Amino acid sequence: MAEDAERLIDDFGAYLRNEANASPHTTKAYQVDVRQLAAFLAAAGSSLERADVHGVRAYLASLAGVQRKSSVARKLAALKHFFRYVARTGARADNPAASLTGPKCERYLPPHLSVDEMFRVLDGMHGLSPLACRDHALLELLYSTGIRVSELTTLDWPDVDRRAEVVRVLGKGSAERIVPVGATALRVLEDYRRRWPASRRRDGAAVFLNARGTRLTVRSVARIVERYTRRAETRMHASPHSFRHSFATHLLNAGADLRAIQELLGHMRLSTTQRYTHVDFARLAQVYDKAFPRA
Repeated sequence: MAEDAERLIDDFGAYLRNEANASPHTTKAYQVDVRQLAAFLAAAGSSLERADVHGVRAYLASLAGVQRKSSVARKLAALKHFFRYVARTGARADNPAASLTGPKCERYLPPHLSVDEMFRVLDGMHGLSPLACRDHALLELLYSTGIRVSELTTLDWPDVDRRAEVVRVLGKGSAERIVPVGATALRVLEDYRRRWPASRRRDGAAVFLNARGTRLTVRSVARIVERYTRRAETRMHASPHSFRHSFATHLLNAGADLRAIQELLGHMRLSTTQRYTHVDFARLAQVYDKAFPRA
């Protein structure tokens, strides 16, 4: 890749982090998307600096049938953002991706655990070692609050208010919100804090630590979730995000208001919350029978 293109991508990453308040995951993904376009253009004898709408369209067309429509749409959003940034810096006057539209995305129901499966996972955690107590607290908190895994790993002890039974989390775009947390999760969390040796606590503020005493990573949390859900023999491969989906779905199926769930999850748009929730057919039929006058 040309040196000028790499410099533009590095500057774009710095802009995303420092000005757009993008998460590290988003920043990295957007930079990867732009680098992939740069490689495609270079192979075609062009470059990011000389890219036009035809080159960007050809790149997106090359992804058809190879990647999900949602992934292609995400890449287009990243490219539009990148070229807007480049135009703002004066490096070029136009945005070659501005007029392009992404593919209509498929509507996937996010995976979630049933209530019975979730209880089987959490009730099956009986270890008394510091690591076992940490894992139990981690899974209980994920399910009790529905917070993102990135919010979980950045959680500090001052963010946990046991008296008010809430946690303060910093979400996407540095948006802060207060989320209720259940008594069971708080009890298990306090047990973990009491059993974790002070000698293992190199980061005094972080709630969840690894064996070296430093803050737990997103990847480590994913491995912990996979290990315990596999042990509980759930019907699906579960991830930290599955706990978030399950939290929202179980609240909705118990009668919680969708707007309230939106606030708890920290979603900007209600349509996003609707994708995170599942209403089973039995519940829909029950509502229909009660509400429709000629049911």
